[in-house]
Amino acid sequence: MYTRWLTAGLPVHRFTKRITALSLTVAVVLTIAGCGLLPKEETEETLPSITPPKLSQKPVYTVTTETLETKVRGIGELKSKQMEQLFFIDSDKRVKDVYVKPGDSVASGQLLAELDTTAMERELRTKKLRFRTNELQMIETLRKADEMEPEDLEQAKIDFELARTDIITLEENIERAKIYASFSGTVITVQISKGDQVQAYTPVIAVADLTQLIVAATISKDDQKTVAIGMDANVNINAAGDFKGKVKQLPTAQQQNQNRDPWGNPQQPEKETLEKYLLVTIEPFPKGLNLGTPLSVVIITNRKENATVIPSAALRTHAGRNYVQVVDSDGAKREVDVEIGQQTPTAIEIIKGLTPGQKVVGR
Repeated sequence: MYTRWLTAGLPVHRFTKRITALSLTVAVVLTIAGCGLLPKEETEETLPSITPPKLSQKPVYTVTTETLETKVRGIGELKSKQMEQLFFIDSDKRVKDVYVKPGDSVASGQLLAELDTTAMERELRTKKLRFRTNELQMIETLRKADEMEPEDLEQAKIDFELARTDIITLEENIERAKIYASFSGTVITVQISKGDQVQAYTPVIAVADLTQLIVAATISKDDQKTVAIGMDANVNINAAGDFKGKVKQLPTAQQQNQNRDPWGNPQQPEKETLEKYLLVTIEPFPKGLNLGTPLSVVIITNRKENATVIPSAALRTHAGRNYVQVVDSDGAKREVDVEIGQQTPTAIEIIKGLTPGQKVVGR
């Protein structure tokens, strides 16, 4: 038995070529396999580029010219030129009846409400009957005046006058338990009902003349120093629009809200007056507006056209010195003293030191 090689019988040069090709094939396979067996090289980590932060740059502004306005603002509502809060001056009494309701028109002198004075009226009738007896006795006393001692006659006169005074006082007490309208107008509020117990000087009914409405606003004490009567005002009335007006009155009084004296006793409250308000007239007054409608008022207290201005953020101050940083055309910065004029919340007038077109650095 023998093995016959497949290469037997082949020419030597063909055999050599096959061996060479086989060797190359094995080498390639081993190379590829070897690459898989060798440890992988670590991939170099790619770090993100870090951009250094930019230093914050201060803003640069251009000196400009514009119309500069200083304004005073106030808020308020429509009020009546004639309005009154009505109250009783007795406490712990019950309301007999209320004869009006909000919206009712009333005439001057009309009875609006009253307290229950049944007991006082009964007492008044009794005292009047007794006083008739006092009158008869006084007539008889005067007839006998020549026969009486002067002291007795004088005492009789005093007793008679005291009885008369008791009746007058009782009549006044009954009358002051009633509230009357002091002028013709409209009932605005009614804060009592039949049977309620009242407290002295507590407002219970308000009456106003709705045909005489006026703009009433509140402004700060500092703003009051800059406003003058006759200044133009812009009034914005809710749901009605904008209107032109003029300042008619400056606030002149502060209303107190205390209804008791230092000892805790009730006292007459101050009337709701217009003295504590800034009043603005509108001509002609718009129709269809209601008492109490909210509004705002703007008054221009100073106006200058073509003023040289810079933003408020560009002005620098130190030890009473006002100055700015000016940027020259070559980018260099320098300090320049300035004289300021009119100021608003956002802009400052420069009277001296700058010209329009220059650049200034903000703070």
